[in-house]
Amino acid sequence: MRAFYSSTIRKISKSKRSQKLIRKLNPMPGYKENAIKDHGVKDDYMARPAYQRNDYLGWIAHSKKEEAKKKRLNKMLQELKVGGVYIKMEHPPSIKK
Repeated sequence: MRAFYSSTIRKISKSKRSQKLIRKLNPMPGYKENAIKDHGVKDDYMARPAYQRNDYLGWIAHSKKEEAKKKRLNKMLQELKVGGVYIKMEHPPSIKK
């Protein structure tokens, strides 16, 4: 995950108070979009904030091995299906009732 966060860009204005962290936008490849639709979690995916959707895509894309990419994609799909989790961390706003 270190490589993912090192690719972020800091936009700094004259005042230190107005520093803003901007994440690099990650593309949505067709196979990921198809997996989200096929597993019936598109609404769950779209309900997440934009930064989380982008982080999921980057988390998967920055895997070096194809096997790891598949594992992370499946982990994302499982987290979206279950709710309450975001990249192995608790996420109370997405808990399903």
